[in-house]
Amino acid sequence: MDRLTGIHAVKEALEAQRPIDRITIAKGRQDTRVEEIVQLARKQGIPVRFEDRGQLDRLANSKDHQGVVALAAARAAVTLEDILTQANASQGQTGLLVLLDGVEDPHNLGAVIRTALAAGAHGVVIPERRAAGLTDTVARASAGALAHLPIAKVTNLVRAMEELKEAGYWLVGLDEDGDKDYTEADYTSPIGIVLGGEGKGLHELTRKRCDFVVSLPTTGPVKSLNVSVAAGVVLFEARRQRNAHTRMK
Repeated sequence: MDRLTGIHAVKEALEAQRPIDRITIAKGRQDTRVEEIVQLARKQGIPVRFEDRGQLDRLANSKDHQGVVALAAARAAVTLEDILTQANASQGQTGLLVLLDGVEDPHNLGAVIRTALAAGAHGVVIPERRAAGLTDTVARASAGALAHLPIAKVTNLVRAMEELKEAGYWLVGLDEDGDKDYTEADYTSPIGIVLGGEGKGLHELTRKRCDFVVSLPTTGPVKSLNVSVAAGVVLFEARRQRNAHTRMK
């Protein structure tokens, strides 16, 4: 079972109709957002229990749960092929994926997932090793987006990049030493945006597999941005270009 903690994560899982075994709410926690969760759970026949806050602390293994904890069935595995199939089935939308090269902070991973969903990406690809897993911390940081956006865990990220190229995708790497400004790239074709991990950036093998590498211009002593912020900048540039391209047709 997966633990889901916090208002956003539990509500989004309910709205996505993810199988949930039960929901536990802290006694005395009564407000509009909690009532929405209770009503959604009752409509879906999901048991709701009211327990002392100490019990929720033990259940969540943390005090950072906002008084709401759910036990959900583990997410079914999603493959890269599943994401490509979904992207191809999207009417009037060109494939847009995010590939993460070793993002280890679960808060950063959750923030990237939230941003990717908001920007219209079809999925996120992460390596199985040396990277953050899909924990309840990630679910909280994504503000519920994890319940809606497919995440594929791959054994070898470089091999996944090669598969994307074979499927007709262009791969755009993001690095402070990129060859061109991020706004100079064309994002209107099927695109995979490749982002490196905290402090390390893109690994050399990953960088070599990118079709081109772009950078985000900064001013002052700051040379690079947090990976989730950088992801947002590039993803919404891709969305801007795609919207303009659609209007021109």
